[in-house]
Formats: sequence, structure tokens, C-alpha cells
Amino acid sequence: MSQTVIRVENLSKQYVLGALRHDTLRDQLAAGMRRLAGRGTASPDQNRIWALQDVSFAVDQGEIIGVIGRNGSGKSTLLKILARITRPTRGRATIRGQVGSLLEVGTGFHAELTGRENIYLNGAILGMSRQETQRKFDEIVAFAEVEKFIDTPVKRYSSGMYLRLAFAVAAHLESEILLVDEVLAVGDAAFQKKCLGKMGSIVDEGRTILFVSHNMTAIQGLCSRAIWLDLGQMLEDGPTQQVVSNYLRSNASGTHAEQTWDDFASAPGSDEVRLHRVAARPRDGQPQDAITVLDPVVLEFEYWNQQPGLHLNLSLFVHNEQGIMVFNTAPLHEPVWHGRPFPVGLFRSVCHIPGSLLNDGTYRVTLLVVKDQAIVLSRHADILTFEVQDSSAARGAWHGQWPGVVRPLLEWETELRATLSGAPVERDSSTTARS
Repeated sequence: MSQTVIRVENLSKQYVLGALRHDTLRDQLAAGMRRLAGRGTASPDQNRIWALQDVSFAVDQGEIIGVIGRNGSGKSTLLKILARITRPTRGRATIRGQVGSLLEVGTGFHAELTGRENIYLNGAILGMSRQETQRKFDEIVAFAEVEKFIDTPVKRYSSGMYLRLAFAVAAHLESEILLVDEVLAVGDAAFQKKCLGKMGSIVDEGRTILFVSHNMTAIQGLCSRAIWLDLGQMLEDGPTQQVVSNYLRSNASGTHAEQTWDDFASAPGSDEVRLHRVAARPRDGQPQDAITVLDPVVLEFEYWNQQPGLHLNLSLFVHNEQGIMVFNTAPLHEPVWHGRPFPVGLFRSVCHIPGSLLNDGTYRVTLLVVKDQAIVLSRHADILTFEVQDSSAARGAWHGQWPGVVRPLLEWETELRATLSGAPVERDSSTTARS
């Protein structure tokens, strides 16, 4: 049975807007002068906000938990309380084990010290002996790729070097619990991939990670469980795919499967081409009808062309709810108008997406209106949003989460080639199945 290493009970943190901290003598003297001048006194109705409010959850040893939510939802405040950087207003957090944290780039680094000295300093802060830090030293330096600069003061490092060394120290020193805030966004793609791989290996060693990120692909690829915070409150705690899907769906404010603009002057677009109507619907239905994974989908675009002789085409980018581009398409083989000059008038272009292609989830369509196959006249991000629902008829006996960006119904063939007895097999004993 797994041991619970983090237990958060009714955790709350309140801040007073406009309140000043007087941590130094200089701050206290300045505050005293403001009081004498009649300024800086807090009003009785001074605004108070709850960065966290009655948050409760438990984390078992070896789990990697994603913490998601919009900016200002309380994610960083939660990690700072767990790291003992700030105190909660009420409630408590119990932690069993040594905690390492990477909440900001270079947390705990001293700018005047070299990379080598900062590694040993951070090791000491985490409670490691010099021998333990020395044992990990070469691995940390190699991971951070700062061998040539290890004896240079870190104030001379680029932000990328600073980040690499900070993460390497936090990840390689033997803390049992690692708290990681949204710092990986600073690194390049190769470094992010390297960091995610390292966090995966940390979990394989039986250690625990709380990972705050806005990168839903990383959260889903790394975490088996996610916690969703919003305005300081915990909205959901459960399997990552489910929580992320609900979170992204809630952020789809103003989502729409149909829009119409009757007034040309105020319609979106350019002086040459403006939109009249856009819609997403099942092939045999209306925009308000449900779309299942089995249904062919029709994307319709009506637009006014105001300049005679334009060579026009539309380009569509379809993204899923994780922000992954599923496909890009353009009417390169449209049989009537492709390659011909467009007269002034109202046009309708339709894109057909076959059934049994898209997985269930929410999809966003970005539309580009293009002339001469190269010049973008206008770009309309998220002009359409539509949801594809699962279908029991498409599942058979499988009831789990269907993985993958797409979900095609491909043709399979199964043939009995021989029996255990070696008896000949008649040709008509072969079977063909679709899956």
C-alpha cells in the first residue's frame, strides 16, 4: 500500500490588496514617514482576496500530479505553501519527506557565486551532505550543459543557462518530493523534452512530483492525475485526461458551431473578402445537432468577394482541445473554382471531414482567406468550435479512454493459416473484420 507523503487539509491563503510588508528597517522607516504624512493607512474596507480557499487533497509516494488552472487560480501559491516559502491563513499541509522546489528560475541561487558554488549551496539548503552533492555533481553539470562555464558567476549566464542549471540541481539532488512551477516554458523545445524525460525517471525511482504547467500536452503525457484550481478553489481532482478535457472545455468561452454576419461593413475580413456565415454540423444535420465520432462533419463558409478577378482559396487549421494541430486542409482539388478568377458575389465553400476519423473531444477551426495561394487576406482564429461525442456503437467491448489524436475506422483482415493439428484450412474459413 502506497504511503501518503502530502496531505493538504482545508488549505486557505488570504492576501490584502495594497498591503505593504515591512521586512527591513528601511521599509519600517518609510512606512513611519507615510503614517506621519497621513498616507499609507489601510482603510477598513480594504479589499481582501483568497488566493486559496479550502483546498484539500492527498498525494501518495511515487505519484506525479499535474496542477492546472488559469493565471491567478492559486497554483503557485499552493506550491509556495508546500515549499514553506509562505504560511497559509488557515488549514494545514503535512509533508513526509525531503522537498526540492523549482518555483522560479534560479530559486536559491546567488548571482555572485559560480555555478559550482551554487550547486553545493543548493545541496546544503536541501539538507544534502557535501559527499552526496559531490556524487551527483558531474551528472548535474552534464545535464545542464554548462561544463565550460561551471566556474563562472551565474550572473553572467544567459537565461537559458541559468534555467538549465537550476532545473538540473533541483532534479538531481535526492529530494523525495519535487515541486515544479511553470519554469519549463523558458527553455527551448529540446530542453523541455529533456526535462520532461528527467521528471519521468524521477517517478520511476519512487519519488513524487507536483507539476504546475499551462502545457496540457506535457501534463497529459507525464501525469496520471490532475488537480484543477480556479479562483483559489479546487474544482476537480481526478484522472488527467478527464480533468484536462473539462478544463479546456470550460475555457472555450464563446464557443460556437455557427455564426452569421448580415451586415457586410461590420463582418470580419478584409476590404476584398468578408465573411457572411460559418457553420460546423453533421453531414445530415444542423449546427445545433450532436456530432458523434461516426458522423461525417461538414464545415461551411459563406463569404462576399468584393474585388473582381481574385484567385481565392480558404485554408483551415483544425486543432484539438490540447492545442495539437490535427490537420490543415485547402481546396487544392476543388473541381469548379480552384484556379479560376472569382467574380464579385457571395460564395459558399464546404469542407467534408469523413466519419470515423476524429476522436471525441472539442475542436477549434482557424480560417485563412488566401489569394494567389500565397497572400493571406485575413486570418480568423477559432472561428468555429465544435464537439465530437463518443458513440457506444463505435466502441465494441472497449470501455476505456480511446487514445490518439484521430480515431480512424481502418480495415483489417484476419486469416486462419493453419491449425495445431496441421489439418488443411479451407479458404472460406478466413474472416475479415473492421475495427
